[in-house]
Amino acid sequence: MVNPWKTYVKLSAVLMGSHGLTKGSLAFLNYPAQIMFKSTKVLPVMVMGAFIPGLRRKYPAHEYASALLLVVGLILFTLADAQTSPNFSMVGVVMISGALIMDAFLGNFQEAIFTLNPETTQMEMLFCSSVVGLPFLIPPMVLTGELFKAWNSCSQHPYVYLVLVFEAMATFVGQVSVLSLIALFGAATTAMVTTARKAVTLLLSYLIFTKPLTDQHGTGTSAYSHGDHRQTFAGQKSLQEELNLVCKEGQD
Repeated sequence: MVNPWKTYVKLSAVLMGSHGLTKGSLAFLNYPAQIMFKSTKVLPVMVMGAFIPGLRRKYPAHEYASALLLVVGLILFTLADAQTSPNFSMVGVVMISGALIMDAFLGNFQEAIFTLNPETTQMEMLFCSSVVGLPFLIPPMVLTGELFKAWNSCSQHPYVYLVLVFEAMATFVGQVSVLSLIALFGAATTAMVTTARKAVTLLLSYLIFTKPLTDQHGTGTSAYSHGDHRQTFAGQKSLQEELNLVCKEGQD
């Protein structure tokens, strides 16, 4: 193992806190309101990157503008698709805001671990953070009685075990993919990719279920596409500048 256990204790605490606050906020916020907040994740991730030791990332203004367009576009599209209006509760807002802060710290912390210890593998990070995370999960599950309810439900409906195995496999593939993106491209780019995933999921739902589209859908899609185009163009320009610099150094 490359990293000390105390590193994964910190990582697991943030990870469990993020998941707990996100799920718990649904008791006070409806789904459209939660999606509105979660869609802004890329912005706090970019801001937090400037304060994480080992990273100290600074993003140009055009990348913040692109991220803002992505966020606004997805929020508009989501609200147009919502059956109900966002329902805000101060307790829920505090909880989801705390989850966003932890999400921002989590992605950048994972990137810092990969940066400072390049030998760290995605499998090590996933395994260690999951094992260390169990002590954080079990006590609240026992105190709330959810552990015993889940056990009884699985005993009464054995097919749930198959569902859980399938979900665990899918989660494993998803988590390894996300960690690979963080290791290769950084936390902010990964946050943009996961935000794009939500947009693709929404678009596929319209293609499969042929739901009606409104002007707000078009506005949201336009804003999202413009932000994505700006980000792609900026990335290509940056890559070209790096290639030109490498070629110039080779000639010298």
